[in-house]
Amino acid sequence: MTELLEKAFKEASKLPEMDQNTLARWLIDEILAEKRWEKAFAESEDVLDKLADEALMEHAEGRTKPLNASRL
Repeated sequence: MTELLEKAFKEASKLPEMDQNTLARWLIDEILAEKRWEKAFAESEDVLDKLADEALMEHAEGRTKPLNASRL
């Protein structure tokens, strides 16, 4: 465990029990969400490659337009 994480846990241990549980649930949820994202991203690599190739081809064929950020 890093020193920074140890420091965070030390400070968290001073919180009321309810706040500690809230923080713990949030941290666990974030870690699990990150794992799900990494798995989904790894499984979609072929799809992303195909989409990237299509986008590059459309751009090379002049079928794309510059992004107008003010219209977003």
